[in-house]
Amino acid sequence: MIRPRRLRRLLAPTADLVKAVALLLLGLVALFFGVGLSFRRIVLPFLDRTYLAARGVVQGIVAPGSVDDALWIGGGVSLVLGVFLTAWAVRSAVNHFLETLSPGLKGGGKVDVYLRRQQLAQGPRLVAIGGGTGLSTLLRGLKQHSSNITAIVTVTDDGGSSGQLMRDKGMIPPGDIRNCLVALADAEKSMTDLFQHRFARESGSLSGHSMGNLLIAALVDQAHGDFERAIEIASDVLAIRGRVVPSTLERVGLCATFADGSRVCGETAIVEVGARIGKIELDPPGPRATREALEAIAQADLIVLGPGSVFTSIVPNLIVPELAEALRAAHAPKVYVCNVMTQPGETDEFAASEHVAALLDHVGPGVVDYAMVNTAVPSEEARRRYAHANQSFVDPDIDRIRALGVRVLAGDYVSETDVVRHDPMKVAGRLASLVARQRA
Repeated sequence: MIRPRRLRRLLAPTADLVKAVALLLLGLVALFFGVGLSFRRIVLPFLDRTYLAARGVVQGIVAPGSVDDALWIGGGVSLVLGVFLTAWAVRSAVNHFLETLSPGLKGGGKVDVYLRRQQLAQGPRLVAIGGGTGLSTLLRGLKQHSSNITAIVTVTDDGGSSGQLMRDKGMIPPGDIRNCLVALADAEKSMTDLFQHRFARESGSLSGHSMGNLLIAALVDQAHGDFERAIEIASDVLAIRGRVVPSTLERVGLCATFADGSRVCGETAIVEVGARIGKIELDPPGPRATREALEAIAQADLIVLGPGSVFTSIVPNLIVPELAEALRAAHAPKVYVCNVMTQPGETDEFAASEHVAALLDHVGPGVVDYAMVNTAVPSEEARRRYAHANQSFVDPDIDRIRALGVRVLAGDYVSETDVVRHDPMKVAGRLASLVARQRA
């Protein structure tokens, strides 16, 4: 027997449709009631005139003894034709309406796609925190389970196109935000390809720039410097499922203190040092978090940290003081998705427990409840290929993670092609099952 709570959740995606059908039935009842009250004075005289006019036409066409039969057949044909034309017109109107709202709905299955989108709109409230390619990869999986997604993105990138725009225009680096927008996009492929297009080296002053970064910079200008408004416009253009917000709107950089006591500032410079990192700090310290990020964390059903660079993608978000406080106060389970392979210059020879420890060392307890750890070992050929780049498989030392007070979600989460990375569908599926148990 289905419990009432579960039944309500199953029917939730059709709640608005049920209301519409109820209103339609109420309207039909009112219509028939009105027809009944006015039948003798208005409807019956009209029907009599229609019948007499039709009879006059038929009498001039058929033999006198066949008039009643002809009227009966003609009436039946008219009824069938009327039903067919009405159904066809309603179907065409619905299809046109859906295509107007969502130009991507082409061909058959429009109703199925519409219902799927309605179901996603009733999905759990998911928050994903991080940056780089790891976060955008995760979002591609999460959007298959919900459109109530908030991606909170680090803003400390100072390299490439993002760094140049940051220095030239004094804006927040847009690169990681652009990647997340594209990952959540429901727009046609031509539009997402445009956002991800990068100009070649021989493109003069445009060399190395991403088209999406330039478009976001243009939107910032049109929004009179309002970066949040620019992201909202870009989100509408790409028809994203969810929203993307920066962790802070203040311009901040990264500074790292290494195990030998030396200190280097700038994300790109930190990675190039290649030494063991002891501590990461923001420069200037203590920026304010965005209101949207804090609200999303407070209302979340599940909060996901990573995957991605521990010291340059995940920790920079967590050392925004208000974000760390919001995470500790959040009721939703907080899951850290541990990397599959180490990163040269950041986590050389790190085991899974050392990734978790790095987060706890910077932020303290209360920000990680679960660690999602991959236990599937990549092929020997892949490991040999990564070894040439000074990268190795992250050892899933589960017992040491549990000793840190963090529960473990172990399993095969890897996808191996030319590169070894998380399979977004496997990761999202496991996270969806976790939040389903929490909501049951």
